[in-house]
Amino acid sequence: MVRLTKNYNTTRNSLYESQLSGDMQSIENALNDHEYNLKSHRSSKTAHTSEQIDHGGFSVANRLKNLYSRFTNLVVNHDGKDVKEVVDARVTTDGEIAQTLKDRLDLEFNRLEQKIKRTVNVDDFGAVPDGKTDSSEAFRKAVGNGRVRVVLSAGTYIVKGIKLPSWTYLVGQGKGVTILQLHEDTPASEWVITNADYEKGNRNIFVQRMSLDWNPDRQGGVGATGGQHSSCLTFANVKFGWVKDVEAINPGLHGIDITAPTYDHLPSTQYTKDGCRYIWLDNCVAYGAGDDGITTHYSEYI
Repeated sequence: MVRLTKNYNTTRNSLYESQLSGDMQSIENALNDHEYNLKSHRSSKTAHTSEQIDHGGFSVANRLKNLYSRFTNLVVNHDGKDVKEVVDARVTTDGEIAQTLKDRLDLEFNRLEQKIKRTVNVDDFGAVPDGKTDSSEAFRKAVGNGRVRVVLSAGTYIVKGIKLPSWTYLVGQGKGVTILQLHEDTPASEWVITNADYEKGNRNIFVQRMSLDWNPDRQGGVGATGGQHSSCLTFANVKFGWVKDVEAINPGLHGIDITAPTYDHLPSTQYTKDGCRYIWLDNCVAYGAGDDGITTHYSEYI
């Protein structure tokens, strides 16, 4: 640590010059030490351990252990046609082998619980479940950048679509008790709930205990716009997601869609590389859908 003189006594010139000279020397020594340490750090083979280097929210050591376990645990179906659980899917992001795929999802849910840093009620951010007030901005503020459990009250919230980042837990009071309904001005292409980043993907998102009303009667009547749009709840490029005790009402396209971000069904396109993986749907219902009630596209381990 470098400590410099903060208040010089300028009335005594010799002391002032001595203090100033000493401080300049201290600054020079500190800068030289810093430069030396940086050079040593760059050239050192052990500047960081693999545990200290972050890679996508996990350490490099974590990733290496995961890959090692996956290679040693990989089981391929004997003819490539049998529909059965591939054991590789049971290797956790920590490189541990779970007994079942459900156990792996439970471990990831525990990770979500550990990542949650705060629990908030959306009403405290200005949301009003009165079936009239536009609460879109309140949900945006409550959700923030994730790592949050957002609690919803009983009643009907009017929104223009909710985008959930990674590490988010959205929970209401029950189907038919907490309702999210699309605002009159919401474009036909929107969802009631979806994840925030289709391009880079999201992970560990939980939606629970609520009804989602796509409100097709808005603007005199709207319908599906095609693709993966116009659904009540869509997960696109999500790893580890849970949808529990959720009701989807009158979507333009799908009630609940677990999907790749986009698709045109061309046989040459590898859509599954950006599809969802490891999604658990539990006690969900959908009705009034323009196409499918609950469906999946180009996704695995649902």
